[in-house]
Amino acid sequence: MNEIRKRLTVPDLMERKRSGERTVMVSVTDYLMAQWAERGGVDIVAVGDSLGMITYGYKNTLPITVDQMIEHTKAVCRGAPNTMNLVAMPFGSYATVEIAVTNALRLMKEGGAEIVKMQGGREKFHIIKAVADSGVPVMSHVGMCPHFVHSYGGFKLQGRTAENAIRIIDDAKAIEEAGAVGMEIEAVPPEVGKAIDDAVSIFTFSIGAGEAGCGQLLLGADLIGAFEDFKPKFAKRYGNIGEVATDAFSKFAEEVRLKIFPSPEHSYKMPKNEIDKLAAYVTKQKSQKC
Repeated sequence: MNEIRKRLTVPDLMERKRSGERTVMVSVTDYLMAQWAERGGVDIVAVGDSLGMITYGYKNTLPITVDQMIEHTKAVCRGAPNTMNLVAMPFGSYATVEIAVTNALRLMKEGGAEIVKMQGGREKFHIIKAVADSGVPVMSHVGMCPHFVHSYGGFKLQGRTAENAIRIIDDAKAIEEAGAVGMEIEAVPPEVGKAIDDAVSIFTFSIGAGEAGCGQLLLGADLIGAFEDFKPKFAKRYGNIGEVATDAFSKFAEEVRLKIFPSPEHSYKMPKNEIDKLAAYVTKQKSQKC
């Protein structure tokens, strides 16, 4: 049986930054995956807009809406009621201060989010600050930001040069100055990830940024092998659910076609006297048609 652990709070994240205690975060999409994550002992379940690609089959994360994120967040909260959650604000949902505050509050009030996360650095300073000032714990995102995929020309590593790395570090500092409680560091060289983490006193978590940060994030669909369209360099598969599921569907189809399934084991039973009554009725109906 898994050890019962205390549910994390925002102050706990700050303490983990100071103490160096590692934090485990997994991005989940629905009730079932949230259950698996909580049973597995993760510290934070993140409802990322990557579910647009994983669940809906979009080519990137941009089409997902606030309403969709709210529904997925509610499902995840039901599946992992004892685990801290973090919810991504989808593309366009924080374009202006007014839009950002409205949507951040909706994600908390309607979805049950504990922390909301947007993407961007210094250029989003005023928006991050407005959301934080509204009473919503907010994080942001530096390095490779999927919302900027078209600006990058694809999902590409950031921080390759010292100049670019310095700009990302400046973005991280701005995020902290704006009142955020933390940030995600994605797809940068490990040296850059460490420099970013060292530059701020707020909670950081890494996905594809080496060992940097207070914790590590992976997409649940990647780590269990459920999403097979592509595998990012930073993803590690700890299982192969896709192969297991495909094999199960294949065996089911085969047994149906061979009339193996359903067997008596998977069928309900009717009392013998009731079977006799039903048979008599069917016989009578047939005789009346003749």
